[in-house]
Amino acid sequence: MDDAELSGPEAGVAATARALARVAGAAAILLVEGLSDQIALEALARRRGRDLDAERVVVLPAGGAHAVPRFLATFGPQGVRLAGLCDAGEEHVFRRGLARAGIGTPATRAEMAALGFHVCVADLEDELIRAIGVPAIEALLDEHGDLGPFRTMQHQPVWRDRPPEAQLRRFFASGSRRKLRYAGLLVETVDLDRVPHPLDAVLTNAHP
Repeated sequence: MDDAELSGPEAGVAATARALARVAGAAAILLVEGLSDQIALEALARRRGRDLDAERVVVLPAGGAHAVPRFLATFGPQGVRLAGLCDAGEEHVFRRGLARAGIGTPATRAEMAALGFHVCVADLEDELIRAIGVPAIEALLDEHGDLGPFRTMQHQPVWRDRPPEAQLRRFFASGSRRKLRYAGLLVETVDLDRVPHPLDAVLTNAHP
């Protein structure tokens, strides 16, 4: 079954195991927090005409930011090229992991980027929502039968007065299956000249 068809921790655990089975001989490993990030990166690579398998680039979903330092410590000393993507709220975890693995001690986002690690503000969904725009995303929801549920959520008292960007972010995060499904769909929708910088940059860092 495709990962986007799964839900809960089952999909993430399976994706991490598959990625780890492919790291031997990898030229580059892209560390991301979760499966939705992996789906998005791999979708963008396809749109950019990249074959990550042929390039020996593995996108490794860590299963949460707090697992990333362990992978940095494992792969950092091996000389494989590392890059990564994280949410703003987990930036400190990545910085600590980079320092403990002896990769670098970045004090700023620019210094993290110089090491190949890029920060999404606030997260990848937020970056993509801003890049695509609310009307286009609502059209995407309508195309895939989710506009009605989104409208229902918008009318809930706790969300009624929130900006539509915040409502969309919550909607995508409200179910693991939905989050995985739209990770790829949002990347397929965004104009290639408007791809969020962190997403584009981490793939650039993995270029042979």
